[in-house]
Amino acid sequence: MKLENKAALVTGASRGLGQALAEALAAKGARVVLVARTEADVRRAAAAIREKGGVAHALAFDVGDKEATHRIAAAAADLVGDVDVLVHNASTLGPVPLRLMLDTACEDLEDVLLQNVVGPFRLSRAIAGSMALRGQGTVAHVTSDAAVEAYPRWGAYSISKAALDAMSRAFAAEVPGVRFLSIDPGEMDTKMHADAVPDADRSALARPADVAAKVIEMLQDEVRAPSGARLTAPSWRRS
Repeated sequence: MKLENKAALVTGASRGLGQALAEALAAKGARVVLVARTEADVRRAAAAIREKGGVAHALAFDVGDKEATHRIAAAAADLVGDVDVLVHNASTLGPVPLRLMLDTACEDLEDVLLQNVVGPFRLSRAIAGSMALRGQGTVAHVTSDAAVEAYPRWGAYSISKAALDAMSRAFAAEVPGVRFLSIDPGEMDTKMHADAVPDADRSALARPADVAAKVIEMLQDEVRAPSGARLTAPSWRRS
């Protein structure tokens, strides 16, 4: 899949991996729409891309807000045309410090599922239908090793990412012509990781820009990254 002149939508794009992915997509010639909750931050991220000659637009929306779903899809289409690449990167840990399952409030679990699963489901429905009609497009879900490994205090996040993986597989099985991927970026030096593990050795963590470069290859390589695949950035060997 060539990214030049493609329309891309990235959620959670104001910092960390989302921002790095938006920058990398624009560097490949894609027209990128960045979505994040904080308007000042997402506008700053988009402006930084434009300063380097890329095409980038900022939308301030909360992907967990049901009312925002079709507004995001419609605004993106108006700005860059039919979306060819949708990256679900926006995510939440829930309350930090992270809590044991027995100490997790039902409302906190509901909020994590809303942000990490229900929001991506709604936005996928709003955008992947057009992809299916055109017989092309890629939807990437940013997952985590917490989806397949149990870590104390990561319960709510783990549940949401396992559900996100299952949703990606289900879409892949049901929507021919559209590629659905689950991508585990590994441990990165991001604010989310710092919030979850404040005493971690930051020097041992991957840089978001380096992970983004691998994700870009996954998006481009339809042979090594077929629909339904679950890919891990640490094990991906760049060509």
